[in-house]
Amino acid sequence: MVGQFPFLLAQGNTALMILGGIIFLFFAFIFAVLMLLYGGIWFQAYMSNANVSLWSLVGMSLRQVNARVIVQAKIMAIQSGTGTEKETGITTRRLEAHYLAGGNVPSVIRAIIAANRADIDLDFDRAAAIDLAGRDVLEAVQTSVYPKVIDCPDPNRSHRSTLSAIARNGVELKVRARVTVRTNLEQLIGGATEETIIARVGEGIITSIGSADTHLAVMENPDKISKAVLARGLDAQTAFEIVSIDIADIDVGENIGARLQTDQAEA
Repeated sequence: MVGQFPFLLAQGNTALMILGGIIFLFFAFIFAVLMLLYGGIWFQAYMSNANVSLWSLVGMSLRQVNARVIVQAKIMAIQSGTGTEKETGITTRRLEAHYLAGGNVPSVIRAIIAANRADIDLDFDRAAAIDLAGRDVLEAVQTSVYPKVIDCPDPNRSHRSTLSAIARNGVELKVRARVTVRTNLEQLIGGATEETIIARVGEGIITSIGSADTHLAVMENPDKISKAVLARGLDAQTAFEIVSIDIADIDVGENIGARLQTDQAEA
């Protein structure tokens, strides 16, 4: 019995070694599978200092998040020089949350980078909120840097190509204006859209022409109309800031006053 003890001990050690080998091979297989699935994207993140762990990538797959989109967004944010995670708040979890909420993660990151380049104050929270509100946050930043021009009236939104206004002497003027606007990021969420700007500017132009004594006064100094309309603060509570209002074209229409007098005389 005593002589069998070393033999039993050797068998036990062999069984433990086999069990240990099986466990090792199992974990090695799991690791190999993970590296096969996520190794490339994890290495890309590691080399870019994007701070995305292998287990985070596995978790993204389980949460049905496109890991490549998140990693590329983090790489863009880090490589652009916007700052560290602590400085910008652009963490992996927050990017995942925005993705799961239906947001456009690449567009948000590009907007933050563009704002940082243009020295515009735009953090991740505000950019994400603008994006989830249905606005194109990247286009908003670009419009803040490079103002865009809106036609008033806009032939794409209205069947009319000019505004019709009548001066005090009864002469009709047909006017087409161009409004230069830049995005107001502070009021982009909940602010009125381009349609409101067009409507307000059109109303202001018609009112200003209606206040003129003659149509000739308007045609001689169209900039007075522009300045009068601009001074009204028509961009209040809108998503835009009006930079300038320019009268692009003025044509003389009918003499409405004379026609009315003729009609009255005939009656």
